[in-house]
Amino acid sequence: MGRIVVYAGLMASGAIVLAGCGIADSRAPVPEFMRAKANDPPPSEPPPVVEQLVREELDSIFVASSNPQKVRVSSPRHDLRGLGWTACVRAELTSATGKPLGEETYRITINGGVIVDRRRAEPEDTCVFESYRPI
Repeated sequence: MGRIVVYAGLMASGAIVLAGCGIADSRAPVPEFMRAKANDPPPSEPPPVVEQLVREELDSIFVASSNPQKVRVSSPRHDLRGLGWTACVRAELTSATGKPLGEETYRITINGGVIVDRRRAEPEDTCVFESYRPI
């Protein structure tokens, strides 16, 4: 009985040791043939047509009651934090009471041909330096 337990323990420890001999991580310090192949980055999508997206989804960027006028967009740029695209959108807006708010700039994020996020542009967004085209 005791011998069976010893043999079972030896076989289990041997299996654990051999399990460590599998394919190593792609960054592991082992010879190249023992490393796992690194994953290729997903292909980047083609640049979106920002003018058309903004025209079709204007209500998702601006509140409808703000009555956006003179809407202009910048060229799309690769999002540095993801796989999508970003662009800047400017428009003349009015408040809910009808008073002019002036020109507002928003940074939009586009992924898969859809506007997935929008926020007011901040100085680090570099929207000030972009050139804009009317939609």
